[in-house]
Amino acid sequence: MNRERRITAVPLPGLSALAVVVLCAAPVPLAAQGLQYRSAGPALIARDAPSPQATQLFRLRPGTPVEVVVTQDGWARVREPGGSLNWVEQSALSARRTVIVTAERATIRREPQVAAAPAFEAVRNVVLELVGAPTQGWARVRHAEGLEGYVRATEVWGL
Repeated sequence: MNRERRITAVPLPGLSALAVVVLCAAPVPLAAQGLQYRSAGPALIARDAPSPQATQLFRLRPGTPVEVVVTQDGWARVREPGGSLNWVEQSALSARRTVIVTAERATIRREPQVAAAPAFEAVRNVVLELVGAPTQGWARVRHAEGLEGYVRATEVWGL
């Protein structure tokens, strides 16, 4: 019983080619996009719900990286480096990208190679500014004192 199946395209009434193009070009909601990281601004307060009246849980140190999970009406649900999910005002997030050291001691190197000379070391919980896009397991970073180098992606959180 090998019958050939034929599928015929039938135009949908009222749906023009322009409408199809517009629907395909519509922005994808943040929750459907890839990971998005931001940094805590100077007054980032974590709350248990997306409301100014919600319980204040804690303040995040300025510059701390957070993963934006979803946005809703001026609020963002974020994951902080410790793993907890909380709500913050979207306006309190900075577009500046940072990472936080998760290793006991991370050696930041002059080149993105294990054998490269060390530029400096950073201990756990030190926040570093992300200078360039991560490539091949390394990220170019800058310390608050101006020192720059490459850190292994496995030694930081926020990429």
